[in-house]
Amino acid sequence: MRSSLDNLEMSGFFNRMTEITLDEVRKLLVENCMLRVRPEEIEAESLLFGPGSLGLDSIDALQLTVGIEKSYGIAITEPGVAREAFHSVKSLQQWLSRPPEKTPAA
Repeated sequence: MRSSLDNLEMSGFFNRMTEITLDEVRKLLVENCMLRVRPEEIEAESLLFGPGSLGLDSIDALQLTVGIEKSYGIAITEPGVAREAFHSVKSLQQWLSRPPEKTPAA
């Protein structure tokens, strides 16, 4: 039988208590978006979308969203949040490392 702590661990809650490194974000991008570069070749300030970027498209955005949910238990459901988080490699790292939002008790 699973305990509440097991459920929290599986949801990625404990991952959010520590900072996600740039290397982890680079690896996440390469693995989920099938980039043809090595993770260490990706600069922190690299844009994810648009001119002069890593060249991600809408399919990559979907794959990255699923990868984040699987790896860290974080669902991105708001388009504005996705735009903010998916601006650059560094912005994604900072967004993933932020403290979990507290939800009011019912």
